[in-house]
Amino acid sequence: MEYIEEEVFENQDFSTVNLSMAEYDNCRFVNCTFSNSDLSNVVFLECEFDSCDLSNVKVNHTAFRDIQFKSCKMLGIAFQDCNKLLLSFTFTDCMLNLSSFYQLKLKAIQFVNCQLHEVDFAETDLTHALFANCDLAGAVFEFTNLEKADLILASNYSIHPESNKIKQAKFSAQGLAGLLQQYDIVIK
Repeated sequence: MEYIEEEVFENQDFSTVNLSMAEYDNCRFVNCTFSNSDLSNVVFLECEFDSCDLSNVKVNHTAFRDIQFKSCKMLGIAFQDCNKLLLSFTFTDCMLNLSSFYQLKLKAIQFVNCQLHEVDFAETDLTHALFANCDLAGAVFEFTNLEKADLILASNYSIHPESNKIKQAKFSAQGLAGLLQQYDIVIK
């Protein structure tokens, strides 16, 4: 496998010609389009994606290790298909609608200023996760571990306390309705 280190890829369109299957170490992808491309079996180590469109990319066995996504459009990505070994990323100012993190171990993951509409977090380990200024409308939390997670600044979530682990998770008073929604009660 080819090894590419400390390169910057700027304004490139990988939606028509796939990114080379290689190991990318400490690379930056700026303003690149990957939509509907196949990133399967590619290895990304300590890379940054800034203002990229990764919507509907295939990530079968893709390695994401210590990756930063900033201002990226990432619709419909099945992250559960990634290589799970040392999986680690942060998301800032990203749109991740309709993506799935099903059954992943994402302890201490950070989502900052992200739109997470209808994202699947079922059976995901989100211990110590941070959801700062995130919109979680329609996000799925079933048998999810949210212990010690910070959702104080998150909005529009619906989390059933009886089918999720929420011990020592942090919520704002305004967000309590998202924990009580299934009880069909009126909160004023």
